[in-house]
Amino acid sequence: LLRKVLVRAGRSIAQPALEAFEMVINASTPTQVRVTMLAALTYLIMPMDLVPDFIPVAGFSDDLVALTAVISLWNSHITPEIRSRARQKLDRWFPL
Repeated sequence: LLRKVLVRAGRSIAQPALEAFEMVINASTPTQVRVTMLAALTYLIMPMDLVPDFIPVAGFSDDLVALTAVISLWNSHITPEIRSRARQKLDRWFPL
């Protein structure tokens, strides 16, 4: 039971990461979209922000802007082919 829960959790976390990776390496994704996604995702994981996260409410506003940009680009440029390639990797890495 624990293994099944861990596999499902791993799949849930890995799926969007694999889709983002596949989108960035896909030749049909416009260069500007790739660069913007990489910049926004990098900003989200950087320990230093324009507005430090420890400031109540305002601290996460810059992260929200970066996340909104990624989601918008994602929804506009993800294709069934990208989802399929990500799913194939997911199935290999986290078999059900």
